[in-house]
Amino acid sequence: MIGALLRQPIDAVYRRMLDRLHDAGFTDVVAAHFAVLRYPGPAGRRPSELAEDAGMSNQAMNYLLGQLERLDYVTRVEDPTDRRSKRVQLTKRGVAAAKTIRSTVARIEAELEQQLGTKEFRELQRLLVQLNETRFVRGGADRGVRGPPRHGGSVSSSGGKRDR
Repeated sequence: MIGALLRQPIDAVYRRMLDRLHDAGFTDVVAAHFAVLRYPGPAGRRPSELAEDAGMSNQAMNYLLGQLERLDYVTRVEDPTDRRSKRVQLTKRGVAAAKTIRSTVARIEAELEQQLGTKEFRELQRLLVQLNETRFVRGGADRGVRGPPRHGGSVSSSGGKRDR
């Protein structure tokens, strides 16, 4: 039951974000791209870090990054500390899409606060923060070698050792 109670709202958020992106002219973004574009975004991180956060293989993440590069949302630049690795940055177009996502989330929050009432909305936020700080979400000894993804997505075995 808890899975459905958490999944249904996030599915609604993703649908709304995708609708607003399309309305704003970012019609080439698909739901799978949220693995890269969601908060906090790539922000100079390595593809392997993005893959781990999304709970997907390096190969799957690099496939999404390739799509987003061709669509001019991200670029992969040389890692100054390790020339074998790359870092992912948003392009101008990617920054514009991220701003659309952020403004959409702000509107969703305002809508939910209006529907639930300020007190209940603040309580919901507090409980979600508390949930996100649990060992269940953050990981721990009882999670095993490879637990569920930290921020959504599907779990699969890791692709290669180096980032492309």
